[in-house]
Amino acid sequence: MSEIDPYHRTHLPLLIVISGPSGVGKDTIARELIARCPDSFYFVVTATNRPPRPGEKDGVDYIFLSTDEFAQMIEAGEFLEYAVVYNDYKGVPKRQIREALASQRDVIMRVDPQGAATIRRLVPNAVFIFLTTQSEAEMVQRLRERKSENPEGLNLRIATSREEMKRINEFDYWVINADGQQGDAVDLILCIIEAERARVGRKPIQI
Repeated sequence: MSEIDPYHRTHLPLLIVISGPSGVGKDTIARELIARCPDSFYFVVTATNRPPRPGEKDGVDYIFLSTDEFAQMIEAGEFLEYAVVYNDYKGVPKRQIREALASQRDVIMRVDPQGAATIRRLVPNAVFIFLTTQSEAEMVQRLRERKSENPEGLNLRIATSREEMKRINEFDYWVINADGQQGDAVDLILCIIEAERARVGRKPIQI
């Protein structure tokens, strides 16, 4: 390990992975972090081959691709990770992450627990945060209120979310995003990020 100069700390951008089951508010929390510190954070937009839901914008909520376009990016090795999630492809583009890190901003991405496990293998020095609701009932209620699936699809999503909760031990931190307490969750994540910035011996992120 190289000698540390305690009076000249070098900023090494972080890769912050926010994960958790559907319905826990990953998108909302990630965007609130960006809103609070727009000059410090970069939000990685996930690519998907599913069609946009009402109100979603291309390049903001997701990068919406055709299945052929998604396949071409897979063949070109342009994803850090990709997976089939509820019968749709989702992937994290490498270029976005590299450009953000080069600009000295901390990178925030939100992925499902399966994707987080892949990123852990590829980038073990990233910061992994598992987001949950206060209770399972709260998570199920949020999924019902989205009204984005038929009853069969909703039941599949609920069952998958229950299984994903079992992966919490694979993460560095656990943050509860309870109804009406979003600000508290964001405050805690900001504290986690500050602590990670001060960690001795942190290595640069390599993508």
